[in-house]
Formats: sequence, C-alpha cells, structure tokens
Amino acid sequence: MRVELRHLSKRWGNVVGVDNISLEVKDGEFVALLGPSGCGKTTTLLMIAGIYKPTSGEILFDGRVVNHIPPKDRNIGMVFQSYALYPHMTVFENIAYPLKLQKVPKEEQRRRVQHVADMMGIGHLLDRKPGQLSGGQQQRVALGRALVKDPKLLLFDEPLSNLDARLRLTMRGEIKRRQMELGITSIYVTHDQVEAMTMADRIAVIKDGKLQAYDTPDELYERPRTLFIAGFIGNPPMNLIKNVEVVVEGERYIARNEAFCLEVPAERGKKVVGQGKVILGIRPEDISLADDGEGVRGEVYVVEPLGRDDLVNVQLPGDTFVHFLADPALRLKPGMPVTLRFNTEKAQFFDPHTERSLLWQ
Repeated sequence: MRVELRHLSKRWGNVVGVDNISLEVKDGEFVALLGPSGCGKTTTLLMIAGIYKPTSGEILFDGRVVNHIPPKDRNIGMVFQSYALYPHMTVFENIAYPLKLQKVPKEEQRRRVQHVADMMGIGHLLDRKPGQLSGGQQQRVALGRALVKDPKLLLFDEPLSNLDARLRLTMRGEIKRRQMELGITSIYVTHDQVEAMTMADRIAVIKDGKLQAYDTPDELYERPRTLFIAGFIGNPPMNLIKNVEVVVEGERYIARNEAFCLEVPAERGKKVVGQGKVILGIRPEDISLADDGEGVRGEVYVVEPLGRDDLVNVQLPGDTFVHFLADPALRLKPGMPVTLRFNTEKAQFFDPHTERSLLWQ
C-alpha cells in the first residue's frame, strides 16, 4: 500500500499538534516518524489509523482519500506501546480476536493463528494468558494480532519502549525481518534515533509538529539540513561549537574561534566564508588524538566508559567543550593534557539565526 499525506494538520483550539505535514510512503517501505516527546509523531500516526480526524489536509491510501473511512475499514494492523492485550483471553484468543470480529470461520481462524504464532516463535504459548508471558513474548503476541488479518499497512506506536535494552535489540531485528519478508508497508513511531536509523528505509524527522526532513538514515547522518537534525541524529550526539568564523588565508580556508584554527576543505569553506559567526558541527568519531602533537590543545574534563570506547569530554581554551571516542587502553583521566585532530572533511556548518545548514540546501 502506498500512503500519502498532503498538508496534514491537527489542532485543538490554539494548540497545534501537527502542522502542514506532507510526505509519501512507498509500497512495501518501512518509514520511521522520529522526534522528541510531544513533537506530533503519534498524532500523525493516529490520523493515519483513523483514530484522530485531521483538522485539515488529506490522507491517501493507494491514491484514495481515506479521511472519512473508519479505522476498521482501512485494512491496517496496529501495534501499541502498551501491547493492549486482553488479560482474560489466551494468546490464541488475543491473536484471533480481529478474525472473530470479521466472522472468519473457526477452522480458518485456527489455521491463520497457528501460522502467525509459529512465525513469531510463540506457537507453543497459545494456551497461556498474557500475565504468564514475558514482555518480549507479549510484544510478539501484539505483533501477531496485527499480522493475522493480512493488513496492507502496519502502524507501530513506540512498541519497544517497555522492553529492556537487550530485548529491544532482539525485537528491532525481529520486526524489521518480518516486515521485509512480508513486504508490508510500515510506519513506525519512535523517539529513539537508534531504532529509526537501524530499522527504517527513510526517516521523517518531526519537531514542534513540523516536518524537519524526510530522507534515508545515511543522508540525515552525513548531510543534516538543520541544526536540530545534526544534534538529534547520531549517538553520541554531534559537537556543536558556536562563534566560529571561516576566513581565507592565501589559498586555504580556515575555521577559527578562540579555541582553535582548523583548515577546512575548499569545497566546504567556499560555502561558508563571508557568513560571519557560524556554528561548526563535528561528530565525536571525527575527532581523534593527534599522534604528532600537532592539533588543538585541551584538557580532559570527564571520561565516560562505554565498554568498547571511552566517551571523553575535553575542555578547550575559552571554555569550549568537545567530546570524542577514545580507546579505553589509553586510560585517559580528568586533568590530563591532550592534543586533538579534527577531520574537517566531515565538518558541518550552520547559520546560528536560521539554524539551517550552510552546506546542504
């Protein structure tokens, strides 16, 4: 199913939940709606589901406007954050419930429920009730219930938020694999950018009800169009350094502030020179210790062990702070002097007033 949103908005009096969002989801595509709490992503999903009625704009399924079609007739499956299982029903009865509402014959119900349950790895749990299941098993039941009616569109509302970190990792892979195998168009709401980056074909980044960007994970990561996207996409987040000016010295382009002077590749420097004070963005993985002692000098402020890496926060001259990833074997400690090398081929630049990228228009 192809889904299209045209100038979709939702308001409650003076409160704007969704503001003029337009995007298209291709048939069989997995799209994530990503943003902080309260940004409007769940409101958008609930309008697609038919639970909320848009204030203005259109929702189209395969070119057909569905604004006034009730949820039960939209041929969708929905998986909620809270699982929403009936506690008095068995796993079989929970999964079969949509088929019961459709008056599917009992023998057909048994066949389809068993098929879906086996696919989800819970075929041996059909006689149990939700209270006898783990969180991951309950989530599989909820997903099975959504799949059993062969929907054309799957909607996920932060389905992994209630699971522990290890189980979230397992279920991320499970959901993505099933979606790819079945080829069902899917829209997935999350505030977790790692979930969005690892699962989605494209990501719609939403802030304050507005669509900030709609692109592939790689494109959002490598070419962030706004300051918000730069800071929100990536873990650990991008370093954002204010009051940087790019100037020409001879044939070189130099980005400088009170903490450093960095040579910038000409193709990037040409787009920024003459813009006055800008914001420099550089990711932690693009900063490293300088082997030859030539670079930006600073002092280790704090070290956060992450296991494979240490996240090191460094104070540069003028109270500028940056963080980078270091080998734990280096045993860096607060107060130690360090010299850093910045990979300026990956540097990003943003207008401090419009907060838009100066490199990617």
